[in-house]
Amino acid sequence: MARLTGKTALITGGTTGIGLATAKMFIKEGARVAITGQNAERVAAAAQELGEGVIALRADVASLADMCAVAQRLKTDFGTLDILFANAGIAAPMPFSDVDEANIDRLLDVNVKGVIYSVQSMLPLLSNPSSVVFNASTLAEKGVPGMAVYAATKAAVRSLARGLTTEYTARGIRFNVVSPGLTETPIYSKLEMEPAAMEQWAAQMVAGVPAKRFAHADEIAKAVLFLASDDSSYMLGENLFVDGGLATI
Repeated sequence: MARLTGKTALITGGTTGIGLATAKMFIKEGARVAITGQNAERVAAAAQELGEGVIALRADVASLADMCAVAQRLKTDFGTLDILFANAGIAAPMPFSDVDEANIDRLLDVNVKGVIYSVQSMLPLLSNPSSVVFNASTLAEKGVPGMAVYAATKAAVRSLARGLTTEYTARGIRFNVVSPGLTETPIYSKLEMEPAAMEQWAAQMVAGVPAKRFAHADEIAKAVLFLASDDSSYMLGENLFVDGGLATI
């Protein structure tokens, strides 16, 4: 039997990269899946790629109103929710001396508030038991120039999983974290860097990875599937590194 047969799942930031790969894997494993994304065109494209039966909604995770509207739609269509993958996030590299209020607000709004709002809005729907997975980053453990604020937001996400575990274990809700390393996803095309600078940065980063390559989105999705499924039923508040050894070797 497929590992997610009969389960319902929401994936934020599910239109590209890790989110889309995870949606495909969840569907293959028998789940009914809903995804969200900020860009209406990408939401429509993902819906077509994922196929009939998938709920694809345009929503900004940094807006509590948007996420509450998503929750209302899922209550109507799913009734309850078994899995939440709070995946939506952004990266905005910047030397720390150049960091300004706009940069800080942008990262905090999506990477931290977005996770908080995703959980708050879905709490009334989450089943007992259910699984919540946060997408953090190995950079919360590994210092990288220009990524200090981004890393801090991901450290906050990791800490949030610990705190929520203490509050909701009695309800049967498990909170765990997946921390990817360098992964081949469209997030890097959104870094507002010139192609040559992007290639140089990527080469410098990969040089420090013991595996000597970027991860494929499917490799991260497999780890999310494990945390979302009953295979990880005895895991609470854990942080699973999928980073080619970057943080630990």
